Amino acid sequence: MTRQPITDNRQLFSRRTRWNPTPNRLSLLLHELRQRNAPTIDLTESNPTRAGIDYPLEELSAAMARAARAAYDPHPLGLRSARETLAAELRCDADDVVITASTSEAYSFLFKLLCDPGDNVLTPTPSYPLLEHLAAMEMVELRHFPLEFHRRWEIVPSNIPIDHRTRAIVVVNPNNPTGSFLTADEQRAIAATGLPVISDEVFLDYPLEGRGSTFAGAFALGGLSKSAGLPHYKLGWIRVPDRGALAPLELIADNFLSVATPVQVALPEILALAPRIREAIAARTRTNLDAARRIVGGAAQLLPVEGGWSAVIRMPRTMSDEEFALDALERHDVVIHPGYFFDFEREGYFVVSLLTACEDFEEGLSRVLQGMRDEG
Repeated sequence: MTRQPITDNRQLFSRRTRWNPTPNRLSLLLHELRQRNAPTIDLTESNPTRAGIDYPLEELSAAMARAARAAYDPHPLGLRSARETLAAELRCDADDVVITASTSEAYSFLFKLLCDPGDNVLTPTPSYPLLEHLAAMEMVELRHFPLEFHRRWEIVPSNIPIDHRTRAIVVVNPNNPTGSFLTADEQRAIAATGLPVISDEVFLDYPLEGRGSTFAGAFALGGLSKSAGLPHYKLGWIRVPDRGALAPLELIADNFLSVATPVQVALPEILALAPRIREAIAARTRTNLDAARRIVGGAAQLLPVEGGWSAVIRMPRTMSDEEFALDALERHDVVIHPGYFFDFEREGYFVVSLLTACEDFEEGLSRVLQGMRDEG
């Protein structure tokens, strides 16, 4: 008997893949403009390799060329030599380090380690929306609690909604997009819950108006994507607080063996070059933050930026965040992130990347704010 084809793919694929978001008006307009090659200023650029950052390309190429000769000898937790190199950088023991292909993969491993399907993990908002998808891929529920803005963005421990299916708390230190570091008191309050903590510290090397510290006792995540401005080199890590987690993590990692050998072998040379790249990125973000302080005024407010690559601007709620972003694109040819993209609790925010080329940043932000003043 010939089997009839199934035309509804929802019958074929798991619930993990049942995302069919309706494209919003901003995405549709941006796609249309890019199809027509219309000139726009993109104030959302977060890829340092596309932001005109000066890289030591010859040295990086030579390091990777030498490493490409290494034989394939996979180790689930990462090559011992690479783990020792990272341990020296992180000031811990090599046996406390697990190497992954990215921070996203590190989250995936830790959700597998800590959660069964139907369990939940908690994370504050506003925050970058990636976690929602990563949790859904593991059939884990992501629950939110608010960052509250007073003089700075703060975590209020009584707002953390723990229940019997809660398996971990995820924090981003400093947060993306608010740029707020976790204070020592906040770290102590979160640790006092007794739950495992996953601390995403990819932006920790980029202080601006403040300075943070690693979350002791947490599964701390980092990677070359931000610390060396090399997202395409695909190497991240987990600093593990409990060596009892190493055996199950090794079992998980052994089923993937995803980290490329050359980037691990070249890691000492890459990390030796990383400070030069970080300083170029930090100079860019500091310059743009200074420009934002000069440009933002009147009805708008540049909120404190303690670290990271983003800035949050608060504005009068005369229209929705989506309408404001559409107006910036339609009338001023400028791309910004509306606040709802990051789950701000209410309207009246937009987010810009401090990684943008400096001339574009000043011109684009000036256009957006002048348009707002003209409307006012």
